[in-house]
Amino acid sequence: MAQHIATFCGNCNCGCPELFVDHDAPEDKRVVITDDFGQRIQMSLDQWHDLVASAKAGTLDLQPAPA
Repeated sequence: MAQHIATFCGNCNCGCPELFVDHDAPEDKRVVITDDFGQRIQMSLDQWHDLVASAKAGTLDLQPAPA
């Protein structure tokens, strides 16, 4: 059974993206992110930790495109 970790948005009833950890899944698919269209992404905990580290370092910050 997947453990719910977070809901991103949560200010509506539109099926906001959510983050889960599925302890019963294979190691390379334990982290599950769902979107509001019913799609899902699965990744390992190591991949998740890399993604979080990149976000904390600002690597994922979106910059406006040059005019």
